[in-house]
Amino acid sequence: MSAEHEKSAGPDLASGIRVSDIPEGGMIGGHVGEQSVLIARRGKKIYAIGGQCTHYGGPLAEGLMVGKTVRCPWHHACFDLRTGEATCAPALTPVSVWETERDGEMVRVTREIPPTDPLAPASKRKRTDPSVRAIVIVGMGAAGNAAAEMLRREGFTGSVTMIGMDDAVPYDRPNLSKDYLAGNAPEEWIPLRPEDFYQDHKIELLKNSRVTSIDPKAKTVSLSDGQIRKYDKLLLATGAEPVRPPIPGAELGHVHYLRTLADSRAIIEAAKESRIAVVIGGSFIGLEVAASLRARGLQVNVVAPEQVPLAHVLGAELGSFVRTTHEKQGVTFHLGRSVAGITRGAVRLDNGDSLPAELVVVGVGVRPLINLAVDAGADMSRGVAVNEYLETSLPDVFAAGDIARYPDARFGGDIRIEHWVVAERQGQAAAKNMLGRAEPYTSVPFFWSNHYDVSISYVGHAEDWDEIKVAGDIGKGNCVVAYRKKGKTRAVATVGRSMPSLEAEAAMEKADWKALDKLFARESSDEK
Repeated sequence: MSAEHEKSAGPDLASGIRVSDIPEGGMIGGHVGEQSVLIARRGKKIYAIGGQCTHYGGPLAEGLMVGKTVRCPWHHACFDLRTGEATCAPALTPVSVWETERDGEMVRVTREIPPTDPLAPASKRKRTDPSVRAIVIVGMGAAGNAAAEMLRREGFTGSVTMIGMDDAVPYDRPNLSKDYLAGNAPEEWIPLRPEDFYQDHKIELLKNSRVTSIDPKAKTVSLSDGQIRKYDKLLLATGAEPVRPPIPGAELGHVHYLRTLADSRAIIEAAKESRIAVVIGGSFIGLEVAASLRARGLQVNVVAPEQVPLAHVLGAELGSFVRTTHEKQGVTFHLGRSVAGITRGAVRLDNGDSLPAELVVVGVGVRPLINLAVDAGADMSRGVAVNEYLETSLPDVFAAGDIARYPDARFGGDIRIEHWVVAERQGQAAAKNMLGRAEPYTSVPFFWSNHYDVSISYVGHAEDWDEIKVAGDIGKGNCVVAYRKKGKTRAVATVGRSMPSLEAEAAMEKADWKALDKLFARESSDEK
């Protein structure tokens, strides 16, 4: 989705403001005419760029300035204040740069310099490896698309081919369970780029195509239609598929899963003819579907085996808050229960209860699509094992996104994460390394989840913890939650507080545990 220009509050930057009004190392949001503009100061240098994030239109002036970059408060996209370049996903498109004019103590924003091409390198790039002439990407999701775009941004002029089983151009998958499913986002927002974008940048899309095998020695991939494509470098970004539990009746036509755009469209059409739905599974996807169906006016029951939804990720207290948030919107939970069977009009639970259901959505998790890597002989480790450069054990084969288990740069061991922003950032990193950059992937994991008007941001990664600390009031939806193990904060979840989430991410990037402790102490002492 592209950000739309909106008239911004704040000063008229064309008329000018005093330099002293811009705090050192700080930013002010204003406008030039109808366009939102951010002005920032670092030492004697004044920067001005477009004021809205190109991901979902977040107000950059409410974000965090780190060095010569600004981070969006909504979903942590990052932009270069000097060039407008989108340096960190989920934003893929740069913002405009604005020229400034200084007259004594006054500074005015004068002329907009919009980006002519979202993939045009905004700064000098290193030379690419001349031996790499053909790159094949298996998968057209977050990691695959971000990789293809980064290859062009890095100046790679060889062939780039993306192969995927979808019948659409790469699209905004997180929206499928959120605003699009709820009816708040039109379909034209869903494609990440129009079809001709890929043609213009010579990125070949092989839609409705399935790779059947990889030959690492011959450096070829074979497709189900008989095609064989050669590569110099290969990226596996095959993603994941929904878990389909063996429930009697799960094959019936009113039972749906959500992974693709076609899946979301099918649920939307079914919702138009339904009054009551059952969501099986208390996962993030399952609960976001529940919220979206409530927005469409359906009665919704959620069935899940755990006693507190999402407690294994967010802890019992924040998980209970999510449950209460849904209950206030009319969702009924059946926790500690499993599904014994599905009929055309009902879902039968393991305790004998029967729930009426004209629409059923199963959201119990996903499993990584690793068969290609397994069959090709890649090393596996509860996913496809990769090193710090996202290289697999197969020569010239990389992996990114849901399938990749990669080294944890901060706590050791290895982790595999199934989140959109992580996949995009890994795709970007893999692209650079396929060109010979040898840049370790060290990005801090981040995801967000929406439940009605409540948004949860989560940075870091905590598979388990020995302590949870809470600053603020979870029940009021205004809190910072720290997940700690052996005295160190491994992850931070926030509700209603965007700045601590950004600051926690920046501190984790530097492995600055003292800064994290100070941040939490400040949030605990501040009156919110």
